[in-house]
Parts: sequence; C-alpha cells; structure tokens
Amino acid sequence: MTHQLHLGVFFTGVGPQLLWTDPAFAAHTHIDTFVQTVGTLERGLFDAFFLGEGLRVRENRGRVYDLDVAGRPDAITQLAALAAETSKIGLVATQNTTYNYPADLARRLASLDAVSAGRAGWNIVTTDNAWTGENFRHGGWLAHERRYERAEAFVETAKALWAGERVDRHTDLVDVTAAPTVTGRPVLFQAGDSPGGRELAAKHADVVFSANTAYDKAVAYASDLRQRLVRHGRSPDAVRILPGAQVVLGDTAAEAMEKAEWIQREQITGPRAIAFLEQYWNKDLSGYDPDGPLPDIEPAEGELDPSRGTISIEHRTGKLERIAEWRTWGVSIRELAIRVTPRHNVFVGTAGQVADEWARYVRDRAVDGFNIIPQLLPGTIEDIVDRLVPALQERGVYRTEYTGSTLREHLDLP
Repeated sequence: MTHQLHLGVFFTGVGPQLLWTDPAFAAHTHIDTFVQTVGTLERGLFDAFFLGEGLRVRENRGRVYDLDVAGRPDAITQLAALAAETSKIGLVATQNTTYNYPADLARRLASLDAVSAGRAGWNIVTTDNAWTGENFRHGGWLAHERRYERAEAFVETAKALWAGERVDRHTDLVDVTAAPTVTGRPVLFQAGDSPGGRELAAKHADVVFSANTAYDKAVAYASDLRQRLVRHGRSPDAVRILPGAQVVLGDTAAEAMEKAEWIQREQITGPRAIAFLEQYWNKDLSGYDPDGPLPDIEPAEGELDPSRGTISIEHRTGKLERIAEWRTWGVSIRELAIRVTPRHNVFVGTAGQVADEWARYVRDRAVDGFNIIPQLLPGTIEDIVDRLVPALQERGVYRTEYTGSTLREHLDLP
C-alpha cells in the first residue's frame, strides 16, 4: 500500500516567516485574501487551512511590536465565513486552553463544525505567560508546568459535551456545569512538542502539528508518538503527523537556492534584527546600524522579557552567556539574527526534487504529510498547487480527487 501525503496550510498572521511588507502580499485583514487562498487550496486538494491566533498584540520593550500585522478577525468567525465559500477543505481554528472556557469554546467549535458540514478542526494550544493573561484578568495565574494539566481537563470536558453528556466538573483548573452541545466534534489537532504536549496528543489528538521536520528527527518523533499511543490503548495509526514546513521552488536547484537565500534576508530585515537584539539588551538600540557590529554597551540586568511571546522557555535565562558567545562570532547584528533563526523546516529545490523527498518521508512513515507555512500569499500557495502537487501526483503519493467531504475523511482517520 502506498501511503498518501496529507497537506495543510498554516497561516500564522505574525512572525518573520511572512513577507507581509512585500507589495505582492495580499491584505492580511481582508476576507477576499482568505477566500482566494482557500479556493486555491481546494483546487490543490489540500486537507485543511489552519489559522493561527494570538490573544494579545505582541510587544517589544513595553510597546506594540509594529513589525507584525495586528487586527486579524477572530479565527472561528473568519473560518465560518470561509465555510460558506468552500465545500471540501477543512477549516482549523487555533484556540487556547488557558484563556478560554471549556463549555463556551466547545459550543463555538461545534457550531463551526455544523455550519461547515463536518469540516472543522481545533488546533489545541496552551499559553502560560502573564502578559497574555492580563487581557483576561488572569495574569500569571497558571504555572508553566500545569498548562498541559489544564489542557487535558479542558479537552476531556469538551469531548464529553460533544459526546452528548452533561458535565459536572469542579477543580482548581476546570469548573463546569453544562448541558451537552450538539453531537459530533471537530478534528483535534495538537501543536505541543514537550513531553506534556506529546502525552496530550497521544491521549486525545487526531493530528499533531510537530516541529520535527528534518528526516531523522521526524522518524524519532513518529516512533516516540506511536509508542505513546499504544500505551494509551490507541492504534499506532490513530494520529496523523504533519510537521510544519516552508517550501521554496525553482526551475533549477540553483534558482531555488538563490530564491531561498533572498527570502531569508527579506524575512530578517534590519528593523527585525534590531528588535531581536533589544530583547536581549532590554535597551533602545534603534541608533545602531543593523549591518554594523553588535552593540558596544552592556545589556540591562535581568533575564529576557517574554512579552512578545516569541522567546522559548529554555532561552529566557542565560542571556549574558549567550551574548558573550555572540560577540566572539564577529558578525553584524543582522547576520547574527539570520544565523540564530532556525531554518530546519525549509524544503528547497525543483518541484521534482521536493516531491521525491516528500515521497520518501511518507513512504517511510516518518510523517503523514506537512503543514505548509507560506512566505507570500497568494504566491507561495499558487506555486505549490501548480507545480509541486502535480509532481506528487505523478509519484503516486497524493490524491487526484477528494473522496470524501469531511475533514476526518480527508485525513483518512479511523
């Protein structure tokens, strides 16, 4: 049996991967942009369109971070509008378990599933940082190590409501008395990669959106997750694994590489590089040349301020040691930012080369597909649909037509 590759698109809305200042980038807040995008994805027989979501505008040193786009509509509202414009593609909303309420979110997600005729998905994420919580009068209320404990209680409650059960649960993390919502439930996606995240996925997820894109890491992750699934009494094939991926295509390998290098430099602009370093120095560095040497002043005391929501837990301490190491590199501010920005999830080459590589991944069961993170809309999507999809179909690893109408059917879930 030849396993089929599943494809989604993950649109984050913020972050350096998006070249949103490019004149060719369609408007982020205009519904027509997303209608056009999901229409192209349906033409390319994609499984799903994912919307990322943040619950607070990102900041840098206490001010709104104006290098990201702000003001996108609520994900569930936006996906409900897209449901009316499409008939096949799955519509996945990223929704947070820390700063939502189980009964309310379960009802809204079930409504999206109803209006889309079974095409809804929920990308389950956790957030523990106080700066987001302040928007909900809950700043710092949940310890980092308890975020998956809260998420598990939240998901169990939502699943019970979707199963038609009355729920009475009263703990310090979940306090719910609710009648059941409409029966049926959205497909559950889970995006965490920590041990707690993997356990949550093994217990409840239908799809995992992992960060393990490199082949060896993908194989190791798939093996670990399937062992966890068996320990929880589930089939090792019960969950689809879709790591995030960026794609850069060219008519030749050399053209694709040149394009990829251009994209990386466009992603890490001078202002972005300065803002990145300001997180470590915690000082105004706007007077420094991004193409010049690192600042010749000492950073402020204290560890990193995570208010932009982009600093991982393991990098919030040890900044002085990290800065000392960077100073030995002898590179400019911008070159430093480029060097330390991970590029592990980028596939670069001709359509045939990328298709060959992806065919190997799916045939070896390293992944079940990829969640593509576009750099440009609509350009990246059109490139993949018009060039990469036919190459995958030629290799027999991608569908040539939809065989179902629901997201669960597209993903061939048990």
